[in-house]
Amino acid sequence: MNIPFVDLKQQYLSIKEDIDAGIRGVIENTSFVGGKYVKDFENSFAEAYGVKHVISCANGTDSLYIIMKMLGIGEGDEVITVANSWISSSETITQTGAKPVFVDIHPDYYSMDENLFEQAISPNTKAVILVHLHGQMADIETIEAICKARGIYIIEDCAQSHFSEYKGIKAGVRGIAGSFSFYPGKNLGAYGDAGAIITNDDELATKIRMFANHGALTKHQHQIEGINSRLDSIQAAILSAKLPNIHRWTEQRINNAALYQEHLKDVEEIVLPAVRPNSKHTFHLYIIRTKEREALMQFLKQKGIETAIHYPTALPNLKAYQYLGYTPQQFPISTQYQDEILSLPMYPELKADEIQYVAQAIKEFYKQ
Repeated sequence: MNIPFVDLKQQYLSIKEDIDAGIRGVIENTSFVGGKYVKDFENSFAEAYGVKHVISCANGTDSLYIIMKMLGIGEGDEVITVANSWISSSETITQTGAKPVFVDIHPDYYSMDENLFEQAISPNTKAVILVHLHGQMADIETIEAICKARGIYIIEDCAQSHFSEYKGIKAGVRGIAGSFSFYPGKNLGAYGDAGAIITNDDELATKIRMFANHGALTKHQHQIEGINSRLDSIQAAILSAKLPNIHRWTEQRINNAALYQEHLKDVEEIVLPAVRPNSKHTFHLYIIRTKEREALMQFLKQKGIETAIHYPTALPNLKAYQYLGYTPQQFPISTQYQDEILSLPMYPELKADEIQYVAQAIKEFYKQ
């Protein structure tokens, strides 16, 4: 049996008519940038999410940068983020001219350890990029209380947590703004790069829309200097075709995770993902931990099972951040886990017998 890490072709075939019709409509109307298809997706996503403003952009990385720029973050400021994430969460801070400050992860939930957050704050702290990793929200309630007392912006990085919830509130709506990636492998993914920003702040929404479109709300009327970060219409049409399916796909992911938990619960050599109380974990990724990661990866590969690592090096341990002077000992959990975390196949179309096959292979490895 061959099991890919993610199978986007299966997903495409399941809604082929809707995808093809959307792409065909864009081509027939020659509406390739902006226009009806982008507006339709923005409006549909805003309604589905229950927010006032959705501003689409070229990719999730841009969305973080745009939010910070329009909040006035720049030279001399500090922005706190988590030590274990994709580099977009930190490189965009540097791009604004601000300094990234890292906080170690929670040992059970892998998001920012809320108990370590406050000690990372300095007089220069302007914002925190709170990453909701793997499909599970961070403890935004604790972070929010601290930020309100200190006048610090919360920017929610929801690239892996579309429609995830904590205490009944969706990822992205409690902070000043939420950042989304629609990279193809995401829970809601385009067929290329794509992103969006959500916010209920009218003034910020206007600034963001302007900045992402060369500093203009109307063509040729440039009120500020901006950048070119726009969602193209084909990607918007694809996302609109997929959006009505997102809740069904999410439930399938949750069910698949439950099957993994059931089949693997007795394997003492691995640590299964923990779900934070009062959370809706949407399982963008299903991550286990093991001391024998490399050997297990190779064994599973021989069995036709594709796995991945998210992420092999904690951000402050990367060469890119040597200039900040951090040591691995300052981030003991992230540093330990970077050698243990392993992502198993996870997608809505994954079948029960395939999950059982993966679990059986893992059990076989540890019986050797």
